[in-house]
Amino acid sequence: MKKTLLLCFLLSGWILSALGQASFNIDGFSKQYYGKVYFADTSALTSAGWVEVYDRITNKKLIHVDADELSFDLHDGEIKPNIAEIPYGEYSVLLYQDYNFDGKKDFAIMDGFNSCYQGPSFLIYLATENGFQFSGDFTELAQDFCGMFSVDYKEKTLSTMTKDGCCWHQFSKYIVEDNKPKLIRTFTDNLKNDPLHIQTTEEWDGKKMVESVSTTINLKSESVENYFKFHVDAMNKSIILYNKNGHTLNYAIMDDKKNVEFYYPSDDSDQSEEFTYNKETGNVSFENKDTTYTIYEKSGKLGINITYKGKTHQWVGNPKSRKGSIGKLLRVKLDNVVYQSSNT
Repeated sequence: MKKTLLLCFLLSGWILSALGQASFNIDGFSKQYYGKVYFADTSALTSAGWVEVYDRITNKKLIHVDADELSFDLHDGEIKPNIAEIPYGEYSVLLYQDYNFDGKKDFAIMDGFNSCYQGPSFLIYLATENGFQFSGDFTELAQDFCGMFSVDYKEKTLSTMTKDGCCWHQFSKYIVEDNKPKLIRTFTDNLKNDPLHIQTTEEWDGKKMVESVSTTINLKSESVENYFKFHVDAMNKSIILYNKNGHTLNYAIMDDKKNVEFYYPSDDSDQSEEFTYNKETGNVSFENKDTTYTIYEKSGKLGINITYKGKTHQWVGNPKSRKGSIGKLLRVKLDNVVYQSSNT
């Protein structure tokens, strides 16, 4: 049970002062070592302080870490080691675990809340024949991501997670080679450009990292206010125009496996004059690099003409597959569409 102590009393052999300063033993994790932690201010949820590790036989100090912030969590009046509720839960200021899979337990010592979104961060000290040595490589995994990395002893891998807001997450996996973490897989889940869902995997194939990308579209997303869609039977692809958040027009080509092969605009910025809509012809056109795309719908006919270096490829749409219409889609004024007539 967590408690915040504000009064002056004797607890676990350490004095809690009226000024809110406190020191505690950290014990029960090893027959060889014990720890100490000092909090400068116990009236807050976090406090500046330090963490130390001692040899139990000689009482020699082995590790000292100053911290700008430490979490002040008590369990029945004690500071417990080895609590790591990855990624966002409670963390002990001292973790004692084998991180490099050499059969010897190492230390992770909290030095503040410097990981992503002010999550806890740790310094890693590896057990060696000459005592505990600081490892910058392992420490990076405990500083640059969200909270402490996790350990899988069965697969002998380490895992990290980081994020950017609600809609972008990245998960990475490492093995240990030459006593250093080595990245073997990264998976990125990106929903920042909703309704597009972009998943990117980078995996070590023994020589290099190989990337694969999967992009899908959710036309039932709340960000999609209206859309026009039809199927091109000859190419076995679907053409989609959609109104995003009532502000922008967007375009996508989807293959028969419902993967988005191409989308435009390529980012989530609101740029002006990206599309041109001719009310009289019913055409919507835009340019991307050396290619011009013209989507049409008139007199029961629909399709898309793709012109590249002077040559036009005509993709005729199946009228029976049509959902929505260009006219209805562009009835509202969108920020990135220029509306014109044939005489303009």
